[in-house]
Amino acid sequence: MASHVPIIGAWYEDATDDEIFEVVAVDEHAGLIEVQFVDGEVSEIDLDTWQQLVLLPAEAPEDWRASYELSNEDSMSSDDIFIPDNWNDPLLDMDSDTIYGLDDF
Repeated sequence: MASHVPIIGAWYEDATDDEIFEVVAVDEHAGLIEVQFVDGEVSEIDLDTWQQLVLLPAEAPEDWRASYELSNEDSMSSDDIFIPDNWNDPLLDMDSDTIYGLDDF
């Protein structure tokens, strides 16, 4: 029996059906837990059913991105901030005024 609270982003294995899924959302007001299986199928489980499931903690499968239709190119620096070098920046042409070893920057 699942006596623990579902955690968004956690992977579980249903020991009865031998299926691995990830919890993607929890709606406490409606009493629903949204899960996504490895094949990409999204399903909802109510809290009463969740308490009756025999769940084991599971590791994310190696190909878990396949269900989200992500490729290797999608994972390369997609969330990194890109700040281009701006060689036309007028502030780069300014000379600093240094007086008595103190800099105005």
